[in-house]
Amino acid sequence: MLRIISDFDGPIMDVSERYYQVYQFCLEQTRREDQSVRQMSKEEFWGLKRSRVPERQIGILSGLDEEQAQAFAALRRQTVHTMPYLVYDALAPGAVDALEKVQEAGVDLVVLTMRRQRELDYAFGRYDLARFFPENRCYHLANDYVKTRDIDDKPLLMERAIAELPPASDVWMIGDTEADMIAAKNHGVKVIGVLCGIRDRAQLEQYQPDLIVNNLGEAVDFVLSQPLPEELNIKNEKLKIL
Repeated sequence: MLRIISDFDGPIMDVSERYYQVYQFCLEQTRREDQSVRQMSKEEFWGLKRSRVPERQIGILSGLDEEQAQAFAALRRQTVHTMPYLVYDALAPGAVDALEKVQEAGVDLVVLTMRRQRELDYAFGRYDLARFFPENRCYHLANDYVKTRDIDDKPLLMERAIAELPPASDVWMIGDTEADMIAAKNHGVKVIGVLCGIRDRAQLEQYQPDLIVNNLGEAVDFVLSQPLPEELNIKNEKLKIL
């Protein structure tokens, strides 16, 4: 059995507008009433996010002083995953087509995300995504889970998934962050990085994924083109007989 484990934000959902809206809100809330600040364009802001420029530095580049920048970063952490801003998320281009292709191919499809259950349920309901992911193929955080760091939390979620899911002959992870790369590699899962999310190529390359592609569709096409291990074994046995 072939299994694809996909992250949610990045490969499936485009979160760039949500992050940009939160950036604008936090900048406005943090600046003094008489203070002139420089609101970045979405392209500039998202480029900094994708290259992992710290939130504090983004605040300083926007015209805040050091103390304000610290407050800006803290407010952003408190705000970015709150329900009122999830409305700004959108489906990544081609994501649904890719998920339908996986489903039609009979591949075991799993979502593994740092979203809490209510955040995932909201997106599932809004975009009719539950049809791709039955409850026993959804790995997410509990609503009351206290996050530490994604690079620590996501491997724990992957560990749980591997323990609970039935055995598969070939498993691939598709994700857009270092947490996805680490979670997969820690558990011997092959991993593909996608460039449609919150990290650029230079950031993904540091974690040495098996492949880097532009989006979920390209990742799915690659995985579906690979022979399964049992197919290779059958081919090798036939060669021995010959």
